[in-house]
Amino acid sequence: MTEISLAYQKHQKSIAGKFVAMGLVILLLFILNIAFGSVTIPPLEILQIIFGTGAGKASWQGIIVDTRFPQAITAVLAGAALGVSGLMMQTLFRNPLAGPSVLGVSSGASLGVALLMLLTSVPGVRIITQNQITNNFSVVIAAFAGAFAVLVIIMLLAAKYRSNSTILIIGIMLAYVISAIVGILQFYSLKEDLQAFIIWGLGSFSNVSWQQLTFFIPVVIFGLGLSILMIKPMNAILLGDNYARNLGFNVKRISILLITGAGILVAVVTAYCGPIAFLGIAIPHLSRNLFKSSDHFINVPGTILSGIMLALFCNMIARLPGFDGALPINAITSLIGAPLVIWIIIKSNHYQKAV
Repeated sequence: MTEISLAYQKHQKSIAGKFVAMGLVILLLFILNIAFGSVTIPPLEILQIIFGTGAGKASWQGIIVDTRFPQAITAVLAGAALGVSGLMMQTLFRNPLAGPSVLGVSSGASLGVALLMLLTSVPGVRIITQNQITNNFSVVIAAFAGAFAVLVIIMLLAAKYRSNSTILIIGIMLAYVISAIVGILQFYSLKEDLQAFIIWGLGSFSNVSWQQLTFFIPVVIFGLGLSILMIKPMNAILLGDNYARNLGFNVKRISILLITGAGILVAVVTAYCGPIAFLGIAIPHLSRNLFKSSDHFINVPGTILSGIMLALFCNMIARLPGFDGALPINAITSLIGAPLVIWIIIKSNHYQKAV
């Protein structure tokens, strides 16, 4: 057996070992997400609730089953979805700073929620009362409608223009226009409505119920499945459009599919959890750094696992005992995600200089 074959086998075993280790870390973080929170529940009681053998307090069972379990599952789905959407965008635009929000889809979701929440301040156009807004599926519908409207615009532009740079610039400009509209709505809104909108914008994994997960889970699985089917085209397009064409790929179709997949994932996460910052940019960098590879056969599952791991960790930090309630998830993702990206960039630059 040649040295190259031995090195390849060693590399494959290293990757498999990392996947197993990440799986174990995810399992541990999921358990810690169930165990930790602003309300301290004895470990024995948690085990009794999980295995259905009863609990000392009915309120503890409600906290574990109806709050912490759905919240942990939501963090798993959101982390995987945002990570993969960020990987799709970074591959399509071949830009390490591209993220899920680059096309303006999350801004569209914010506009949908702003129209629902802040238009209640205008006499004669009150859609529903503020109490109904905070406890109603209408926020999810409004966010998804706004995100999907922007996604349709981007898809139409992608079908018309070949240049990814053109689509990227138009998406960024759309985000600016939408932000301006949201700013105007905020200026004319009532203080109570504005506060509710700002709280939604801080992001949270705790607003998804078991009933809502029945829609959330299939949509995220569909988006992740599409990313797996796009592994070969993403590997080709990463090396350049001409290279992909020489291999027989339709670059325009690949672009539309990548934009569609990323847009759907961003739309559904933003609709249910609010605009989550930095995970989409940080997670693909984390995966590449862990596996030392640009191969999407490794990076897609690696990004999914990295996203789950980072989202669960952020959610656990936001809900550590001692905090009055839960910290905004956006504050935690930014505090962890931004230094993580900086560290990875500095480390990669040191490695390139050494080589």
